[in-house]
Amino acid sequence: MQKLFKFLFLSCLKATELIEKQMQFKLSLTERLQLKVHKSMCEACKVYEKQSDFIEKGISMHKPPKASEQNIEELKKSITQMLQARKEE
Repeated sequence: MQKLFKFLFLSCLKATELIEKQMQFKLSLTERLQLKVHKSMCEACKVYEKQSDFIEKGISMHKPPKASEQNIEELKKSITQMLQARKEE
């Protein structure tokens, strides 16, 4: 019985690690079960998960767009021209 208790019940520290891990990777069945049991009893970790999800979505909305090949070539030309202009001064 004590082994089952240790298996199912996580500390808040471990639960928050799993919450963060699930944002990037798929959790194992055991980890999902442990997290679900923990969140069913811990209001603080439920709130933490919502806040973490909100922050993650906000960050992903503000990622810079990928540079296209054309933009990179234009940037290279612009830098080269600026360097040549300074060299001539």
